[in-house]
Amino acid sequence: MALATQQLTEFLSVVADRPSGPAAHHAAVECAALALEAEIAVLVVDGTVTAAVGVPADRLPAYRLSEIAAGRASTLELDGRVHAVTHAEIGGDAAGVLVLARRGAAFSAEEICLLRGMARVLELSLQALEVIESERRHAAENGRLADSLHERERLFEQLSVIQRAIARRAPLQEILDTVTTGAAELLGVELALLNLLEPDDPSVVTVAAGYKLGPGVEAPRIPLPSAGVSGLAIMGDELVAVEDYAESPIAHPGGSHLGMKAVMAVPVHENGNVVGALAVASYSTTRTWDKSSQEVLKAFAEHVSLALTDARTLEAMNQAFHDSLTGLASRALFTTRMERAFAGSPHGVAALFVDLDRFKVVNDSMGHAAGDLLLQGVAERIQRCLRKGDTAARLGGDEFAVLLPSVGGVEEVVPVAQRILDAVREPFDLGGKEIYISSSIGIAFAETGGHDAEELMVRADLAMYQAKKQGKDRFEVFQPAMQDEFQAALRMEADLRRAIVRHEFQLRYQPIVHLRTKEITGLEALVRWEHPERGTIPPLDFIPLAEETGMIVPIGEWVLREACRQAARWNERRDRPLTVSVNLSAIQLDQGNLPALVSSVLADTGLAAKLLVIELTESLLVDHRPSTLRQLEEVKMLGVRLAIDDFGTGYSSLAYLRRFPVDIIKIDKSFVDDVGDEPAAAALTHGIIQLGQALNLSTIAEGIEDAEQLSELAGGNCELGQGYYFAEPLSEHAMSELLFPST
Repeated sequence: MALATQQLTEFLSVVADRPSGPAAHHAAVECAALALEAEIAVLVVDGTVTAAVGVPADRLPAYRLSEIAAGRASTLELDGRVHAVTHAEIGGDAAGVLVLARRGAAFSAEEICLLRGMARVLELSLQALEVIESERRHAAENGRLADSLHERERLFEQLSVIQRAIARRAPLQEILDTVTTGAAELLGVELALLNLLEPDDPSVVTVAAGYKLGPGVEAPRIPLPSAGVSGLAIMGDELVAVEDYAESPIAHPGGSHLGMKAVMAVPVHENGNVVGALAVASYSTTRTWDKSSQEVLKAFAEHVSLALTDARTLEAMNQAFHDSLTGLASRALFTTRMERAFAGSPHGVAALFVDLDRFKVVNDSMGHAAGDLLLQGVAERIQRCLRKGDTAARLGGDEFAVLLPSVGGVEEVVPVAQRILDAVREPFDLGGKEIYISSSIGIAFAETGGHDAEELMVRADLAMYQAKKQGKDRFEVFQPAMQDEFQAALRMEADLRRAIVRHEFQLRYQPIVHLRTKEITGLEALVRWEHPERGTIPPLDFIPLAEETGMIVPIGEWVLREACRQAARWNERRDRPLTVSVNLSAIQLDQGNLPALVSSVLADTGLAAKLLVIELTESLLVDHRPSTLRQLEEVKMLGVRLAIDDFGTGYSSLAYLRRFPVDIIKIDKSFVDDVGDEPAAAALTHGIIQLGQALNLSTIAEGIEDAEQLSELAGGNCELGQGYYFAEPLSEHAMSELLFPST
């Protein structure tokens, strides 16, 4: 492994030092042949041999090279001699393949892995050369990146500095600082930030580099959905520009309080995947982000992508074959062995995709050191569950994979998956504490010849997500219907991300009525999605996806702010003010900034704290973290009231009523439905009402639909109620007409 790392490093140094594409081509084939003791090395780009050693280029049969590149040939015959061959693909705009051949022993999986590392380095170097040349061309053109010759010259100077730093392998932090400084100076803004997703926890971003963060401004770990415009750029994989930050519905409260006037963010990529966002902000004035400004920021973001890819390639060289934390196979070695299994097995190949359940909770509550110990323990247990010849790998974070070559069908794979489930359920000893976790496993099987390694892993991944959806701590076997369901979910997710930026959400308001006087005393705000093609999408169809992806955080913040704003407006016209109830997701509570957000909203909208009711699900309280109670107590100190929604549908209700600072319990509709027909339902409902009275809690009955239910509840001293008997959820206009009927 140390020798392979040294060879990759030498290869990188030799190739990166070449000033042009052709020179890099020749250096690559020479160095690759030497490192893998190959007699022949050939580089084919866009179907043309661009460099060769060991044989003249014109003696190489083009059709045979095509067969090797397609994986349909494992030997090459020249001058009557048979050579073992291997190859590695080169991506990018100019796709190609690097082919090596030698007489004697076939290339091992480790050697193939090394060659692929070299191909990736070559691809990276060629990409860098192309970016540099492209920017030179664009700098000479009129009007692409800047409107004046002086600005174009400044841009070219800034990008040239970054390019030289990348070429000489300057420290990554130095390069990123140069990018943010250059972007801020060229765009004339007071702040530039580079936010990157954490490699082991892509739900969190950190500030990797910043220009003039300002006194007292910290750069903490931020949940992705709470990362403001940068978070939206990352989640939507598109440029997001806000010209008047204070008036924008997607503005982050923290940014407004810091005095931001205008913000723009563009996603940053690594190997085609979004890994962060480069953002700039103006404090002095609102600003129109014209096409020229957008293209400048995109150019800097491209250079961040180039620097990150380069750095990650160097990092990957140190883990070419094995994961440094667990000692399991690396992703690259795992993929190589899977491909060889497809090529050499007369039977089928199976893959397991293993994802730990609740690992993030352990990592967050006990720290990363404990999390690392847990991952090492899981790796050891997975290894003990395998058959001889199987391969286990850590793909990253808390994701593992298992390769089972030469299997006859799924029935041979299921016992391995079950052994892993059972092993992971057993307690782990972390620093003297017993920790319990579980795992979700996806199983995919394929006959050799019909599929490839990448497709098999995609199927195993889909099956794993199905296991998660079905309740976790289980395995699922891939079924074709999962792919269709996944594609539909992807389309819905893309639409949902666009909906946030395009403000496609609306609020509906359902009255909360005093059951004895029939007076409207409050409103519950309910979000609806007005899709431009599908019309109104009900919450049950998109809220679970919003919670899964974290998009519930910007949606929830908008709902809270808009509901309070509208309630304050209506109360200006009333003698008796209305309360407004807003539902809170567990994901929002995990962000850690709920008290600050609520305080900001109340201050901005002018709504009195006592008129805001935050509704929490019973399951949220049952599954709470230690920080949950602390945040709710801080919100309560603001004067806001708390309600438990759907009361009676969870468990441990009495204990949590005593522990949490709640003011209201909302009786679930399932109790109300039968309150007039079934004595048992009526008795349970009356019991909940009496419990509320004993604890000095208000009670609200949900889902009242007829007069008989109303009579039974009012007679049982239930204070408040809501439901279609009084009114369905109404638009802002319809609610205004109900509250203030024209005379």
